[in-house]
Amino acid sequence: MKRWMMGLCIALLSFSQIAQAELELVITEGVDSARPIGVIPFTWEGEGKLPTDISSVIASDLQRSGKFSPVATSKMPQTPDSEEQIDYNAWTSMGVDALVTGKVTKNADGNYVVNYQLVDVVRGQLTSGESRGLANGELVLTKDHLLINNRATVKETRLRQYAHRISDVVYEQLTGEQGAFLTRIAYVVIDDKSKHPYQLRVADYDGFNERLVLKSQQPLMSPAWSPDGSKLAYVSFENQQAQIYIMDIYKGTRELVTSYPRHNGSPRFSPDGKKLAIVLSKTGSLQIYIKDLETKKLTQITSGRANNTEAFWDPDGKSLIFTSDRGGQPQIYRVNLADNSTKRLTWQGSQNLGGQLTPDGRYLVMVNRSDSGFNIAKQDLKTGAVQVLTKTFLDESPSIAPNGGMVIYSSVNNKSNELSLVSIDGRFKARLPTTNGRVRAPSWGPFL
Repeated sequence: MKRWMMGLCIALLSFSQIAQAELELVITEGVDSARPIGVIPFTWEGEGKLPTDISSVIASDLQRSGKFSPVATSKMPQTPDSEEQIDYNAWTSMGVDALVTGKVTKNADGNYVVNYQLVDVVRGQLTSGESRGLANGELVLTKDHLLINNRATVKETRLRQYAHRISDVVYEQLTGEQGAFLTRIAYVVIDDKSKHPYQLRVADYDGFNERLVLKSQQPLMSPAWSPDGSKLAYVSFENQQAQIYIMDIYKGTRELVTSYPRHNGSPRFSPDGKKLAIVLSKTGSLQIYIKDLETKKLTQITSGRANNTEAFWDPDGKSLIFTSDRGGQPQIYRVNLADNSTKRLTWQGSQNLGGQLTPDGRYLVMVNRSDSGFNIAKQDLKTGAVQVLTKTFLDESPSIAPNGGMVIYSSVNNKSNELSLVSIDGRFKARLPTTNGRVRAPSWGPFL
């Protein structure tokens, strides 16, 4: 009991602490193949320097999606802060069809007033910035090229968060898909020089605002978010055996979920957050179970002599995909929870493991072993076509963004584990190395 309380106190103290080894995203591939867009530096009408470079955050977000290639500021023909100032011919000649512009002021309360616009450059060029339409039977000027024209008052501490919000709005307007820039990731850092080398951390998806959630002298593994983003399930060895806990990251409280003999691992919340898929070896081999978090009822899903692990929920909650060696080598299967019927999903590659489904259920993202090693791949579940997304060495633990557009995973670079990003089409790649420690087991959180 004393050890458990000590661990709890560490969690309570640590969530508000800024970690020492922040991530720093480094783009490695895919900048030139995406759609050009202009993100104009926002005009700052105030003293000193704007605390957060909002336009830089937006440009970085859009670039990391793999779908946009922001024009470098040095190559911009102009830097307008409103649509009235735009030279449409200058931008269309560069192949740019959309611009983000804005300005920031400070009000009497010390908060920041952010005005921003998203402009359709092609439509603006065709109409010279104006068009005419009918309103109450009369011709009036319209601005159909002005896709977004928003204003918000933001506290200084929320400026970066609001920049991510702008990115989400712009991304959705231009692609029709929800943006995932206002999301977080959880991961485990192993710092061999620390008194508590195993550290569970949470950060914005791009590595900023990193926070220490829990630290331990014993291994921490397999963090997984609850659907509402308030809790993390994870595996801890602090009591000299694998145990599964659920922690409320805001309150700092936690609950012991399972502590069966031998293996307790791979926790995954159901889509409604009421159940947890887990892997236990209390009967011998690794088997998948579902624990009802309200009734505490435990239901065994798989059985037999084969090892079955790494369960992941189908978005509709009616089935699980999992890794099994029942065919001799690890491959990915799907089990229907209504009747326990099971179907093998993967056939290409000597091994496939660590599978996850995109939110729309279309793709299976997994670790694929071939002659080139272990890499992140996706399989179209309708056609069966497999695309290898990465070329890095020894990739593992893929986790998909809640909009299905990006995958974060752990990889080996310079003989150390670090996090990497790849777009779902494989075109854009980036790394998130830390200043110290090895980083493993990333988990991408839900929409906030």
